[in-house]
This record gives sequence, C-alpha cells and structure tokens, in this order.
Amino acid sequence: MVKTRSHEMREELRRKFWPNEDAWTGESELGFFQAPRTLPLLLLLLSSKTLSGRKNPSRVYLELWARHMGGGVIDMRPETEHAYAAGYTSNRGMRTWRDNMALLESTGFIKTKKIGNQQYRYVLLIHPTAVVEKLKAQKKVDEEWVTAYEARQTETKERSYAQRMKQKKDAEKAAKAAKVLQMKSKKPAQKATA
Repeated sequence: MVKTRSHEMREELRRKFWPNEDAWTGESELGFFQAPRTLPLLLLLLSSKTLSGRKNPSRVYLELWARHMGGGVIDMRPETEHAYAAGYTSNRGMRTWRDNMALLESTGFIKTKKIGNQQYRYVLLIHPTAVVEKLKAQKKVDEEWVTAYEARQTETKERSYAQRMKQKKDAEKAAKAAKVLQMKSKKPAQKATA
C-alpha cells in the first residue's frame, strides 16, 4: 500500500493522541466489506418518512451491504439469520424484516430472486447513484438531502450518475470500435491449390 501524506498524517495523529489503543486501520484485515462512502446518507434517506413512511429499512440495507462479497449479488442465508443480524429477534421481527426487504425492492435499492420456498434466495444491490437518480426523478428526495449527497460524492470522488453513464457509454463505444477493427484486420483464408 502506497502511503500518501494524508495517510502519514493520520498515523502521526494516532500515535500522538492514542498511542496504546488498538485502532482499526483496515490494513491486513479480513472480514470487512466495501461500501460507498455515501452509505450513511443513503441510510438517512431510507429512514426518511417521505421514502419509507413509518418503516425504517436502513438496518436491513446495512446488513445486506455487510453480506456483499462482490459482483453486486448476495447469496442469502436463512432469513432468520439476516433478520437477527439486522436487529429483528422475534417472530414479529421476521415479518418486519420481510416488510423492509419488500420496501427496499419497491424503492429500487435491491432486486431479489425467489428460488423454491426461499423468497429471498439471491439479492442484487442496485448501484446507489442509479437508485438516487430514479428517486430524484420521482421527486421522492428533498433538495437538502440531494445537496448533501452530491457534496459528499464530490469530496470522495464518487462518480455521479451522469458520469457513470458517460463512462459506460464510452466503454461500449470503444468495445464496438475494437470489434469492428478486429473484423477488418482478419485476412481472408487462402485457397489451397492442387
């Protein structure tokens, strides 16, 4: 890992103010997950009455992120395990967990796949910028939240929805051009003469 000046400064602060504490640095660690730095704002949005009414699916969403191992797909365990990890410990809690999963899907944060008797066998995490863009178009997020979200995206260098779509379009264009070049460069097979 290349240490930047800001990384060295944080190490210096840690040694100065907390020399004997076992700090979480993330270096050489196992068992943690990747998430967007805008996740706290997404959890705030999920807990808003405008989006979720009287429900609050933020703990369920956070638990799903913690289960994500890559590729956007979560291979779900028994529902009771997920519900418990999200703080739902009773039979009634299971119903609340299921209601929150349904809310996450209806608001566009996740897509789910039922297999056999397991309602939530696989879950796909939808890219947060795509979800936010859709919710903005539906006027389900207030301007104050949008301003905070976009400011945090800028601070963390997270690409906006427009930037992501442009990059995707440019990549598709480049792939198409490469395919055309590849087809043009193939030489026709020569006929064998007897």
